[in-house]
Amino acid sequence: MVTTGLERLLQDPQLLAHSANLGLLYNQASVDSKLRPTPHLLANAFPGHLKVLFGPQHGVAGAEQANMIETGHALHPALGIPIFSLYSETRKPAASMLKDIDVVIVDLQDVGTRVYTFATTAMHMMEECAEADAAVLILDRPNPINGRDVEGNLLEEEYSSFVGPHPIPMRHGLTLGELMQLYNEEFSIKCSLRVVTMMGWNRDMYFDDTGLPWVLPSPNMPLVETALVYPGQVMLEGTNLSEGRGTTRPFEIFGAPYIEPKALLEAIEPVALEGAKLRELSFIPTFDKWAGQLCNGFQIHVRDRRIYRPYRCSLAIIEAALQLYPHQFKWIDPPYEYVSDKLPIDVIIGDSKVRRDLEQGRRVSYMEEEWQKDLNDWMKIRSRFLLYPL
Repeated sequence: MVTTGLERLLQDPQLLAHSANLGLLYNQASVDSKLRPTPHLLANAFPGHLKVLFGPQHGVAGAEQANMIETGHALHPALGIPIFSLYSETRKPAASMLKDIDVVIVDLQDVGTRVYTFATTAMHMMEECAEADAAVLILDRPNPINGRDVEGNLLEEEYSSFVGPHPIPMRHGLTLGELMQLYNEEFSIKCSLRVVTMMGWNRDMYFDDTGLPWVLPSPNMPLVETALVYPGQVMLEGTNLSEGRGTTRPFEIFGAPYIEPKALLEAIEPVALEGAKLRELSFIPTFDKWAGQLCNGFQIHVRDRRIYRPYRCSLAIIEAALQLYPHQFKWIDPPYEYVSDKLPIDVIIGDSKVRRDLEQGRRVSYMEEEWQKDLNDWMKIRSRFLLYPL
């Protein structure tokens, strides 16, 4: 069984100075292997030292939906200390929130995908702690979709946003601790950063190999299977295709009223479906896109995780929908995650060229060849920050 950074800290409190005034960035998925919440565990381990709590997008309870649905500040009902939302009027901690704090502990379950905003929130915490002369301690957790596979084009700097602050690919193959070390060094954040590494985790592991309990880190990330398709299916947020919000299997299920499943399946580039089976189905979303309307589409069943490539698969789905339904398929309009001057699909993908290639009917396999050199160069940088073996 994998031992998380949280449990290593609890086993060896000397990893943290007992005199420190502590902050904690966490949410409802921040638990130990017995499902005990991190704030209570740290308050017991370091009595009187936990002074302030911070929550990412969706709030510390994971109750709010996505895309600019903000969470207010609060007081922790049991601990009696403030909870500052970092998805509110601010997405960075203000200097006043860090006053007299020596160390901010970060214990968040990431999902291995660039657009998942927890990593950006952790990065902003490092930036502000560097200014406040406070340290950051990452309690590392598994990348649930393994730490080996990497996929996608690199984000272009002009598309930097809350869902992608720096040029990395969509599926980055790093743990949160590794990614924060890369951000800290490569982008000169200059934070005093330490990572409490896991024990027993290797890069071939998926979350269900770890022996740890999965707690959904956000409202539409209920299962490890969700995380596996998410690096591709999140792009549907930039289209009028339903990504399955309002169903019991978000991101695995997708479709729209205008989709003809058999025609769409025939139009998808076959190589993009390697390792996956698209099962035809109909569904009625209870909220979000097409709420209350009958949608036709598919559920993605991943049959072989070793060869399934979520980014390639979803790009090919979008390309086929564009070609079959040029008058019905639409890119959604801004704003998206506080960006109002760019198409959401471009913000999600991290450039506009991929969208333009899709509109021109270019096959995804050719697109992958074009971004392979940039990806290879980034892999060399990435290799310097790997903390765990294959």
